[in-house]
Amino acid sequence: MTLETRDVDGIVIALIPGRALDARNAPAFKAAAAPLFESGAKVVFDMERVEFVDSAGIGALVSCLRRANTVQGELKLSSLTKQVRTLFQLVRMHQVLEIFNSCDEAIRSYQA
Repeated sequence: MTLETRDVDGIVIALIPGRALDARNAPAFKAAAAPLFESGAKVVFDMERVEFVDSAGIGALVSCLRRANTVQGELKLSSLTKQVRTLFQLVRMHQVLEIFNSCDEAIRSYQA
């Protein structure tokens, strides 16, 4: 898996490809995301294309959050679809990961 990334004022925006983050692609996602988390990294995962996340996908996101915390970095999510946002609220992931409606909102939160 390849993550499409762009840099906005030192903040890495990574677009998660595909419609699902699940058991099939979670290990590849974690491997692709790992290089993003260097010392003090500020990362936003843009999830606008993701329509389905299972427990393995949630685990992969939590793994990325732990990695970010290990290097004194930060991880935020943006642009969740309605289905994914509802799931995250049901399993209380919105209390673990910062979630924003858009990439612009997430970027502004880093700059505040």
